[in-house]
Amino acid sequence: MHRALRRAALALTGLVLAAATVTAVAVTGVTAAMTASFAALPPDPPAAGWPAPRPVPPGPHRIAVLAGPDGSVVSDVLAPYEVFARSAGFAVFTVSTARVPVPLSGGLHLLPDYTVSELDRRPELAPDAVVVPAFVDPAAASAAPLRDWLARQAARGARILGVCSGVEVLAAAGLLDGRTATTHWSNLDRLRDSRPAVRWQAGRRYVDDGLFTTTAGVTSGVVGALHVMQLLAGPAEAARIGGQLHFPGWSPTSGTAIEALRLRPGDLPYALNAAFPLGRPTLAVGLVDGVGELDAAAPFELYGGTANAAALVALGTGRTVATAHGVTLVVGAAADTDADADRFLVPGVRDPAAVDPALARWAQARDLRIELPHAAQRPDEFSFDPVLRDLAAHTDRATALAAARFVEYPTGHLALDGPAWPWRPTLLLALTLALSTAAALLPLLFSRLRRRPRPTP
Repeated sequence: MHRALRRAALALTGLVLAAATVTAVAVTGVTAAMTASFAALPPDPPAAGWPAPRPVPPGPHRIAVLAGPDGSVVSDVLAPYEVFARSAGFAVFTVSTARVPVPLSGGLHLLPDYTVSELDRRPELAPDAVVVPAFVDPAAASAAPLRDWLARQAARGARILGVCSGVEVLAAAGLLDGRTATTHWSNLDRLRDSRPAVRWQAGRRYVDDGLFTTTAGVTSGVVGALHVMQLLAGPAEAARIGGQLHFPGWSPTSGTAIEALRLRPGDLPYALNAAFPLGRPTLAVGLVDGVGELDAAAPFELYGGTANAAALVALGTGRTVATAHGVTLVVGAAADTDADADRFLVPGVRDPAAVDPALARWAQARDLRIELPHAAQRPDEFSFDPVLRDLAAHTDRATALAAARFVEYPTGHLALDGPAWPWRPTLLLALTLALSTAAALLPLLFSRLRRRPRPTP
């Protein structure tokens, strides 16, 4: 009996050590990936100061796009921004708690146009609609000024568009109690438990409840923004802008039903890449003034923020880049950035001659070929399509498909070529399991060493 108990104790100790080893390695990897994805920048402005925001004209509908003070999902911010900003009927600006660089997932940063306190002092900027992206922590004390301001905008009748996990910001502010809403598919079960006052729906691209529109994951923000545009400016304008964007399957009359996704074995690459970032490549991403917001977001979303398949370094000719419709992105100045990169991508550029000479010199000094993923974009394709093909070709197809599922982007129209599986993180998992097996055997080894008879003198 005593021997059986001792063996059971040794086995249990071994299992605990094995589980602790795997958990420690995975948690360390996820923490490192998340830290890199939302790394903060020093708030100090360049010597010439931060660029002033573009003036907001008095006529169009005003759209405020929030950015969480500790970080937001890059496509949750930039995708709806571009949808509205493409129309002359809308004036779009970004808002946060302070006018300092805000992290966007994947390694990009945004300089907000205004603070909520400034908007409170300028009633002429009161928005007709507010876009709420995912925040790093929707209930954080640092985000309380945004939640309070958001509640005031809802009370005065502004439309609210909650994108993906940005819906949790609305829930944390108490704005969805008694309402019907949706959000990213992976969060629904948790939110049904933690926010039972909200009627959560799965399998919907977006849900309307009064002045609140909530969307499914990430790229659903494009469809949600087109829907709000249709409500504010009419179906003809929404159809015109939607026709420019080419989001797969969208039309002004398309329904809201989508597949109600659940975790499946094919999603394993998402976990593998997040838990085992060691050895992943580094991509330098050169951004030029005038780049489209969706084009700029695509590599940071797909390679970095969602797939965690690469570390990304954002570069420009100076410390800021002005996008096509006026977003101020904060990047590393090429002349001052010395980074070891495996590839150099310039999104949104179709002609090599349009790459800024400073970026070309940076790549040439490191023997890097300038790659233009959007040069392969067909006229009827959405901005994410060529980057998903690039991700599949240079990483693997399974990672590209998992990334598309987690941003809830349709892939039935895409032909993806490349390796079948993410073997680098799979090998790291195998090594971790081998290490955990060794850890599991340690109690037995120590027990046998203790019981070994000692030599007599």
